[in-house]
Amino acid sequence: MEKAGLCGQLNVIAQCRKYGVPLWQCPQFLFLVMGSVIIVTSILSYLIGSRYIAQPEAVVLVVLSVAIFLFILSFAITRSFEKLAEASRMKSEFINIVSHQLRSPLTNIKWSFEILSSDEFDVPASKQEEYFINVKDNIARMVELIDDLLIVSKIEQGQFPVRKQEIKLQELVKEQVERYKVFAEASHIKLEMAYTEGLPAIMADPSLLKLVVENLIDNAVRYTKGNGKVSLFLEKKGHEIIFSIKDTGVGIPAKDQKYIFQKFFRAENALKERTRGSGLGLYATRSIIEKSGGKIWFKSVENKGTTFYFSLPV
Repeated sequence: MEKAGLCGQLNVIAQCRKYGVPLWQCPQFLFLVMGSVIIVTSILSYLIGSRYIAQPEAVVLVVLSVAIFLFILSFAITRSFEKLAEASRMKSEFINIVSHQLRSPLTNIKWSFEILSSDEFDVPASKQEEYFINVKDNIARMVELIDDLLIVSKIEQGQFPVRKQEIKLQELVKEQVERYKVFAEASHIKLEMAYTEGLPAIMADPSLLKLVVENLIDNAVRYTKGNGKVSLFLEKKGHEIIFSIKDTGVGIPAKDQKYIFQKFFRAENALKERTRGSGLGLYATRSIIEKSGGKIWFKSVENKGTTFYFSLPV
């Protein structure tokens, strides 16, 4: 995984395409240019120094000093361009995703109200309820997206307080499992939970952990096809409680796994399934777990399923 990440960073053309900027504005290309400048400058410094400075140690010191200064300068410049390029990319993705995610429910609501309020359509009473349910569901989709955007905005601005208190994680998880059972059963998915007895309490923010568990259960059920299974398990290992949620869903393609916790990212097969989502849930989930002093990771095989884990200190 680390080797693949390093190769990706060294692939200048791929990185430029990712940021959507010209080659000369690409941070990786600029870093290569600055690296070349450092090498050339170091060689020139050595040649000039060895000609005018008698002591070899002084020449080496001058060359090293110049190289270190230029390296720090180039790193600072590259990081600045990288942040600007990333901000530009995220802005474009934000506009595309939000406009797409909002357009669909707004269009559905618009057409439903036009049909219900128009004199040209004679809608039977039995059908009117279906239209109102459709409106309600689409409003819920928009509220969900806006909530995700607000959470991400607070994370980015560092205004995401964690109010820890002593809680029983198994009770919190059990409550969310009961909530989602109706949704899972309607999709012909078996949702079950198990945990080892005598789990100790943890110090965490219950409202934030509730959001984490909701996101993970929602994803597992959403991306699992009919007659599938979603299993949750809690256990204590050392000084941590380990939470796991395993599904028999579509899985995550190997090439997409390194991006799965990025903002607005959705795996290619998830887009093909046409399941709704903003690509913000897992980003928020990871941020919450890390701010709670824990870690989150996953294992996945495409077309076989995914298991997400997170650990929290006792």
